[in-house]
Amino acid sequence: MKRMTQTGTTVEEAVKSALSRLGVDRNQVKVDIISEGKKGFLGFGSKPAEVEVTVIELDEPTSTNITTLKEEAVEVEPALQPNENISETLPEEKTSAEEIQHEKVSPETAIEETKLYLSNVAKAMNIEDLSISHEVNGKYVTISMESEKAALLIGKRGHTLNSLQQLAQLVANKHAGQFLLIELDVENYRERRQEALEQLAERMADKAVRSGKKVEFEPMPSYERKVIHHTLSNRLDIETYSEGTEPHRHLVIEPIK
Repeated sequence: MKRMTQTGTTVEEAVKSALSRLGVDRNQVKVDIISEGKKGFLGFGSKPAEVEVTVIELDEPTSTNITTLKEEAVEVEPALQPNENISETLPEEKTSAEEIQHEKVSPETAIEETKLYLSNVAKAMNIEDLSISHEVNGKYVTISMESEKAALLIGKRGHTLNSLQQLAQLVANKHAGQFLLIELDVENYRERRQEALEQLAERMADKAVRSGKKVEFEPMPSYERKVIHHTLSNRLDIETYSEGTEPHRHLVIEPIK
């Protein structure tokens, strides 16, 4: 008896997925709903729907059918010979229902799921004109968003954008069969932010040299600290290092005396 457990965004989606994997029609199976799922809020607390799908076997032959079968000539397969390889006589191993259930979708589908998630978050923020596109370079995926309310998506010093990027990263790798590295951008904010950080780094380095005292930055994400480290890596009159623990880790510029 073929049986498998399948999850999906909705019960209907889980059933369709199971039918596709089993290669049968809806009228050939029995469906037991384990969980109808839960949408949650902004993706938090969500729970997928889960069903158990069982292929309905053909009825057992009646006694009349059995008698008829006995009367018919049946060709019997020859017994296995001593030198015969038993592995060649066994049927191919079927993929278990558990293995089928844990198969993950393609990277492209995972990216589309991520974009759908971001669209739903934007709608919850009353952003109705969001436009989303993406580019893929190996495991690196850049998702670009555009809206007249871009400032809401970016937030102060990019805090909202950074939080959305972390959520997008989780969503993508929840669905993908391989690790994806997500970069989320809004109307080229990342490029403009990098240029601003490079200019800030040079100004703060000059300040540290003039004053003879170390200069501390406000806490920032690791990749922004890396921009400053890289920008100042060729200067011989200062050194840079980070202090503190996340999320309060910050960068320090200290003059070399």
